[in-house]
Amino acid sequence: MAPRTDMLVDADLAQRVLSRALRSGGDFAEIFVEDRRSSGAVLDDGRVEELASARDRGAGIRVLAGDTTGFAHTADLSEQGLLSAAEAAASVAGGGASGAVSLGDPGRAVAASVGRPGDSVPKEEKISLLTRADAAARASGAAVVQVSVSYGDSRRRFLVANSDGVLVTEDQVRTRMAVSVVAAGDTGRQSGSESVAATAGFELFDTVDVDALATTAARRALAKLSARPAPSGTVPVVLAAGSGGILFHEACGHGLEADHVVKDTSVYRGRIGEQVAGSLVTLVDDGQVESQWGTFLVDDEGHPASRNVLIDHGVLVDYLWDAKRARKQGRSSSGNGRRQSYRHLPMVRMTNTFLVDGADDPDEIVAQTPYGVYVAKLGGGQVNTTTGDFVFGTTEAYLIEDGHLTEPLRDANLIGNGPEILTRIDAVAGDFAMTPGTCGKDGQNVPVGCGQPTVRISAVTVGGTAGG
Repeated sequence: MAPRTDMLVDADLAQRVLSRALRSGGDFAEIFVEDRRSSGAVLDDGRVEELASARDRGAGIRVLAGDTTGFAHTADLSEQGLLSAAEAAASVAGGGASGAVSLGDPGRAVAASVGRPGDSVPKEEKISLLTRADAAARASGAAVVQVSVSYGDSRRRFLVANSDGVLVTEDQVRTRMAVSVVAAGDTGRQSGSESVAATAGFELFDTVDVDALATTAARRALAKLSARPAPSGTVPVVLAAGSGGILFHEACGHGLEADHVVKDTSVYRGRIGEQVAGSLVTLVDDGQVESQWGTFLVDDEGHPASRNVLIDHGVLVDYLWDAKRARKQGRSSSGNGRRQSYRHLPMVRMTNTFLVDGADDPDEIVAQTPYGVYVAKLGGGQVNTTTGDFVFGTTEAYLIEDGHLTEPLRDANLIGNGPEILTRIDAVAGDFAMTPGTCGKDGQNVPVGCGQPTVRISAVTVGGTAGG
């Protein structure tokens, strides 16, 4: 096999490492090699508080033997270092000989075109971007007392080779920026934030209005200075386009990951083919959405990203699968095997998860809601995948009265149950939007996208401070 100059390790070496990993037996072996470069900057109150760069290289080797997994990782990419890691991972396998491993052609998953990778952009240009956002936020109002702006970029090259013959590499470039603002007034201090993130290079800022990003964060903080307490009780809730995707990611998406399903810790176990949501609901996980934060060409097990319909017009049609769980079910991976780094085992993870467009008009959805809460931006939350119960915080919300948005509301909680919420969606607009996020699971964090058009949920418990 001819050497490839763009490979992180030579294909012949990868083949020898896999053969060594299976020398004592085992059903499957995999090598994941990663080279990650990243840089970041933080501007806090007009001063550069952080300017850092990092590089991390290494390999993780996994061996499956029945239901047992052996795993070892190393930062030593020499032949001896990789072979030693292979032997350590193989130590869990039973006796018996395994045949030699044969890899396929070293095909390359060519990354989407990147105009300006972050590592090619001068630090001064990045700092200028942060300074511009800081000035825009401060110009939004005299009540703005604190502004923090952060920037980050990363370039992640990886190779996956396994005993099934897979041999593939990918080059992923991601860029992000976030603005946080604190405003002070008679009601104390209030905060607001906004961010942008994409699987793209610095050219992202050719299309992103940095001033608008900063003023949005400032507007959220300033609006809450005059906000009234949110109502307490069960009311209709309208989620603005893009703002509520995190709710469906957490409250529904995690329960559709196959590892939760096979461990019987998912409320959706054994419900394929059942009506689990209203007919307006189609939930999709798609790692191919152009430039979104959770987008890639192949997952961290070497399987192509794909569009996976999970709920189709209310009917549960499939779960999300990684290679390990898929092998046990005699099916193929859905392209959802992801890991934080070469030091971690892959597991079932979402990519870009969203509700698809409906036919309703977003303005009419509000106009036809006599009373309720309009959530322009959701914050973080928690979910119990076994029951589907969730709690999410709002970070920008307004009262709906007589079909109009009236007063801004202080931060409150939305409390409910994922499967129940899916049955209470009674309006879905056609203004789809997505937001970036970071998903944590079992100690690993990966970039994801969340999205939905404007939707109305007929009844949600709002944990506010006003009497209801």
